[in-house]
Amino acid sequence: MSVTVTGRKMPVTDALRQYADEKIGNSMKVMDIDPLVAEVVLFVEKNPANPRPACCEVTLRTKGHIIRVEECEEDMYAAIDVAAAKVLRQLRKYKTRVIDRKLRAEGETIRAPETAASGELDVDGLMDELAGEEIVREKVMEFEPLTRDEALIKIDLLGHDFFAYTDRDTGMVNVLYRRDDGGYGLLKQKED
Repeated sequence: MSVTVTGRKMPVTDALRQYADEKIGNSMKVMDIDPLVAEVVLFVEKNPANPRPACCEVTLRTKGHIIRVEECEEDMYAAIDVAAAKVLRQLRKYKTRVIDRKLRAEGETIRAPETAASGELDVDGLMDELAGEEIVREKVMEFEPLTRDEALIKIDLLGHDFFAYTDRDTGMVNVLYRRDDGGYGLLKQKED
């Protein structure tokens, strides 16, 4: 287990580095998962209207999985404390869902997305809505072959609203997303 503490546009004092290393390291030791590498990035938001400017961002990497946590508080020590508690919860999820192979509760199911009345997505309507928008970030990623259950675990560990992956059985690209009314939706590529 290793913890790397850095600052984004701010110096990190030895006391702050030691505190972050101790708190995040203790959360990692409790779960006893190897190999586990943590990168902690500390930064302060410059917006004076922000009531919680001190932020602690933690990225954990282990055996092909990435766990991310970002917490902001009034001071840096409080942000580190909250992030360490959240890291422990996420590691507990990882250990129970990935290592012990326990999957989601029966109440949550994967449902197909709603389509327009004709059964087709209204692509022209969506493009008209997005005409004034521009792409502000582009990310290149590799779609790893996963099962639906493995994708559910990944989306939960990453904390994202959606997750794209290649279905291991069909070889087609699927997108898993969180629904506002609870549960998940699954977008599947149409087979020709």
